[in-house]
Amino acid sequence: MRRFACLLFPAIMTQENKDRLLDLLKQHKELGISEQIDYNKFYLYSLITHSTAIEGSTVTEVEAQLLFDEGITSSKRTMVEQMMNLDLKLAYDYGIQWILRHQAITVDWLILLASKVMARTGSEYHTISGDFSAAKGELRKLNVTAGRGGKSYLSYQKVPTRLAAFCEELNKRRKRLDITDAVAVYELSFWAHYELVTIHPWADGNGRTSRLLMNLLQIENNVLPTKVLKEDKAEYIQSLIDTRENDDIEIFLNSMAHLHCQHLKTDIDQFKQSIGEKLVDKQALQKEMVGKWSIKPTLAEKLVDILQYMADKATITTEQIVNHFGFTPTTAKRYLRQLTQFGYLESQGGNKNRTYCIKVTE
Repeated sequence: MRRFACLLFPAIMTQENKDRLLDLLKQHKELGISEQIDYNKFYLYSLITHSTAIEGSTVTEVEAQLLFDEGITSSKRTMVEQMMNLDLKLAYDYGIQWILRHQAITVDWLILLASKVMARTGSEYHTISGDFSAAKGELRKLNVTAGRGGKSYLSYQKVPTRLAAFCEELNKRRKRLDITDAVAVYELSFWAHYELVTIHPWADGNGRTSRLLMNLLQIENNVLPTKVLKEDKAEYIQSLIDTRENDDIEIFLNSMAHLHCQHLKTDIDQFKQSIGEKLVDKQALQKEMVGKWSIKPTLAEKLVDILQYMADKATITTEQIVNHFGFTPTTAKRYLRQLTQFGYLESQGGNKNRTYCIKVTE
């Protein structure tokens, strides 16, 4: 039986990727991006849309939202493409509820998960070795290759045994996982993704199901799920090929970490830009304050300066304002209190450890 690559001792993500990932996750959390209204819903919709896009769907995120929320189909897309997205949405909904119960992952459960992924688009197969249905998540009874001219995947006769061994190993790793170590969580999820797609248990839907399992393991352990965007397809597939050809799991883990870091940084940059855009017109903001709150223009200018200073920061303290502007602590506290009262800032914590952040409104 094939031995699974060692994962947890030692860690196999490069130190550079580990440090960058932890730094970006910290920034993401401090900015409160995932706490914005409907963020989790639209993040999930993005995961689904791009996962099906990797497999050929052309449904856009906006079209997926209309499909999921309103049941509105697009005349520009085939029904097969739209059913792919609906099936994967239901598979995520089911999988998220199930994984949060922290039960053992079994072959039967993976078959059930795959059946939800392929419910309306899976084909019936009739082979010399027997009939099977992709729509039911049944394991393949034929041999397959990795694309035209690609290497053959595991012989179908060996799939049940290998899949059972994978589940056993995965459950062992889940039990000994330090869930406070975000890097270890990502390593486990990336490893599980690679192993499952390499076993290739089904005739179709392996990629979607493997990415789904990866995301479920991340959700189970409270880290932000990893997207594989359609724009990432070439790099993503090449990393799978290179990992397999070199028998080196580090290639895939570091490639996935790199992609996840890229997407985190994009989210952070876009969020900061959305805040900054609200504060770009200094004169207009000063005029708004003077007219709305009947304060002097000189005071409005100081308050806007504080907002401009905060535009690219997750939070600030009174001490930072004192050091940057040279205000006295009493004056700095008064300005921050006024900005909070006017609705531009939010405060958190008690008097001794109070912090302030830009209040984001819809």
